[in-house]
Amino acid sequence: MESSKTSFSIASIVAIIAAILSFKFGAILGLIMAAVAFIFGALGIILALVPNTRGGGLSILAVILSFVGVIAAIVKAVIWIFSLG
Repeated sequence: MESSKTSFSIASIVAIIAAILSFKFGAILGLIMAAVAFIFGALGIILALVPNTRGGGLSILAVILSFVGVIAAIVKAVIWIFSLG
């Protein structure tokens, strides 16, 4: 009997890293990172349906954080615009 090790998908790992980085950068790069987190999070959710692949929960968290990252990027942009005046 062969034992197979389950592992996280690369997409779920990229998604959570991008979601975290979306809070570290300014408005534009934060928005880009949030978009990357959403795309890879959605892909990670799909890949989690494959046997021996983990990361569904991590991908769902990344998708949620990507929405929060978009809101944070918008707030950063508004603050930046008002600081110019």
